[in-house]
Amino acid sequence: MRVYIPSTLRRLDDACRVGEFGPPPLTAYAVTPALREWYAQGDDEELEYAAMAQAARASVGLLAADPGTARRRLVVACEVGAVPPADGTVELGDARLELNVVVPWSTVAAVHMDAAEAVAVVGKAADLWDAAQNGDDDALFALDSCEGEDLMWYATQEIPDLLAAEGPRGGMNGLS
Repeated sequence: MRVYIPSTLRRLDDACRVGEFGPPPLTAYAVTPALREWYAQGDDEELEYAAMAQAARASVGLLAADPGTARRRLVVACEVGAVPPADGTVELGDARLELNVVVPWSTVAAVHMDAAEAVAVVGKAADLWDAAQNGDDDALFALDSCEGEDLMWYATQEIPDLLAAEGPRGGMNGLS
């Protein structure tokens, strides 16, 4: 099953160096029964996109918690064998899962990351993350604005070059 792990350049660099994502529990997003029920008319590709979009939104929260890392949403797509069932508290449309295992680097299928041009939009959303979680309309608008930015796709063999070019801070000033 494909799962989407929200991340940052710093976290991706760490996972690449140690060969795994962890420690558990690890938040990931996937096509869950709750997502499938909410988006009943969606085909598999649309459902996967919806799960990835939720992971990208969660990535903004990780950026808010780590102001020193590049202001670019990052989602790691992984193929895992077993995904735990929802515990019954999942809301309709929710793609969120909690993985109680380490996810090996060998399961990485691709990385999705914002282009450098998205830094201002994503940075503003990260700065306003806490206010958005508290329902502030302007902050929610800033967070929703990130969805207008496309995530670029990187194959697994491109990840080392991406990390070398961007570094865990995302460039010389840590903001690009």
